[in-house]
Amino acid sequence: MRGGAKRLVLEALGWLLVVAGIAALVLPGPGLLMLFAGLALLAREYEWARRRLDPVRLRALRGAADSVQTWPRILFSVVVALVIIGFGVLWLVGPGAPGWWPLPDSWWLLGGPWTGVTLEISGLLALALLVYSYRRFHHRPEARLELDDEINEADLER
Repeated sequence: MRGGAKRLVLEALGWLLVVAGIAALVLPGPGLLMLFAGLALLAREYEWARRRLDPVRLRALRGAADSVQTWPRILFSVVVALVIIGFGVLWLVGPGAPGWWPLPDSWWLLGGPWTGVTLEISGLLALALLVYSYRRFHHRPEARLELDDEINEADLER
């Protein structure tokens, strides 16, 4: 791919990931991860994205550390990820609309199989990130303190 075309594709992908990441902050999915990936791509071309990259990375790591702080949080995160995967399976199987469904059948399981694929990917990513977070932060207070120090330094620089 030529330089201009490559830049255009990477920039479009960066913006797509930023928008999807913002949406995934309130919808099922790894929002901060997608936001970070999008900013990482945009940071190649834009100073404003470069400045925001590290704070997003640090907040994502803080969220990861918080998610494995206690066993109830870990269990809740695993259950939520498995529920998301379960909904993905439902979308992929695509059963017909049940009798109690009040809307037209075309509104049942909107998006079709691709919604199921994205739910599956989101759930699997959530589980993988949970394993990563557990290995990096669970029962490792020094790793959490190091992260908190890095966040405080970044906040002072701003």
